[in-house]
Amino acid sequence: MCTAISFKNRGNYYFGRTLDVCSSHGEQAVISPRGFKFTFRKAPAQERHYAVIGMAHVADGCPLYYDAMNEKGLCIAGLNFPANAIYHKPRTDKVNVAPFEVIPYILGGCANLAEARTALEQMNVADINYSDKMPHTPLHWLIGDKTGEIAVESVADGLKIYDDPAGVLTNNPPFETQLFNLKNYARLSARNPENTFAEELDLTPYSRGMGALGMPGDWSSPSRFVRAAFVKFNHGETERENAVTSFLRILGSVAVPKGCVLTEEGFQYTVYSSCMDTDAATYNYTLYDDPAVKTVSLTRADAESDKLIIK
Repeated sequence: MCTAISFKNRGNYYFGRTLDVCSSHGEQAVISPRGFKFTFRKAPAQERHYAVIGMAHVADGCPLYYDAMNEKGLCIAGLNFPANAIYHKPRTDKVNVAPFEVIPYILGGCANLAEARTALEQMNVADINYSDKMPHTPLHWLIGDKTGEIAVESVADGLKIYDDPAGVLTNNPPFETQLFNLKNYARLSARNPENTFAEELDLTPYSRGMGALGMPGDWSSPSRFVRAAFVKFNHGETERENAVTSFLRILGSVAVPKGCVLTEEGFQYTVYSSCMDTDAATYNYTLYDDPAVKTVSLTRADAESDKLIIK
């Protein structure tokens, strides 16, 4: 369970996600400077690359990013996509990238969404685990910058790249189905509804907010997709200094409280929520038990270093 969104505000671009799992896995805010070598199992290494900042679990010195952006303002979030994500055997006619390598590969080498799309068209997401103890997670990805967003899914018949006009991604079902499902909620509005039922009846609204009556309030993936899109598009612009807070408020509409979603592993909840401010080059996040916004700046780090910077 996770939700990723983008948000444009007064010419600035914001991107982030919720991570909804049963417990923290030791994730930290991590900067990969330009001089930190990105190595890949099959693809050529990136001796130097764009600096990257995001949330990652560091395993044996390798940052396994959950979501991140690079210094050029390109952003990616990987979300759980069980039963539908299919990774393939390495191919000689494609660039073979393991699932856990997609984020650093794209952010390290691509300056914008157009370049990312070109790289993805040449990519095969290869069925390669990080290790025997860390098998890969079934994922799909939301990728965006100021020019727009795409959803990327590796499925049985290959890698699919979809334009994402909603700028939203959750989990199952596949993206095309999620986007189509929005048609079922076209009537929702921030305004109180007019009586189109019967003119002869007095159906005057008895409460504010009834224009959104019927918007799903549960934490399933389709419901979170609808709710995140509705809140995002109805939020409106805000002052620059309040934009990160506003973004996190939008994500709060789909955040999962403890005790509401029980799985075989335990209760899932929103472990953290992130907001990448691409103009300020900051990674901002809140934790479930600590709602204070924590900010890590890419521009204040030594971007030429050859060592990871862990905050």
